[in-house]
Amino acid sequence: MDERLSVYEDKMQKSFNNLTEEYTTIRAGRANPHVLDKVMVDYYGVPTSLQQVANINVPEPRMIQIQPWEASLLKEIEKAIMMSDLGLNPTNDGKVIRLVFPELTEERRLELAKDVKKRGEEAKVAIRNIRRDANDSFKKLSKEADISEDEIKGLEDEVQKLTDKFIADIDKAVEAKTKEVTTV
Repeated sequence: MDERLSVYEDKMQKSFNNLTEEYTTIRAGRANPHVLDKVMVDYYGVPTSLQQVANINVPEPRMIQIQPWEASLLKEIEKAIMMSDLGLNPTNDGKVIRLVFPELTEERRLELAKDVKKRGEEAKVAIRNIRRDANDSFKKLSKEADISEDEIKGLEDEVQKLTDKFIADIDKAVEAKTKEVTTV
């Protein structure tokens, strides 16, 4: 593959990877420890990710158990979870914090499905913006270097193929996550 194309392919891959990472934080009724990935705890004045200050496990399909390495962090972790937009109420027994995932209502499932589609559309827009940037840079190349119009057309066709591939991948990811979210 042309090195001029690989830069844009990397950017498109990063956009797709970002979407799939975002999808891991959307909960689908089952307890998934990744919903806590963005929760930051105040650890001696430093915002620290929850995974760095506690052991997180899933003892039951609808429960996450968080065991801090320092008992003094229980209140901070509880506060961080309450402040996050997860919509979960932590229960603290003095040693561990438990997060119980309620059964999702039909209304909530539809909201999550809309959110999944919206994030998918945002990722597609990002991919198309990368394609536009690539095509713009190829047009500049044709003015600066002695590259034939056929070569530029070939590069543009390759970028379009990459774009189509990543758009199709995004569509598959959206479909899979929507199915996961709407399945009871």
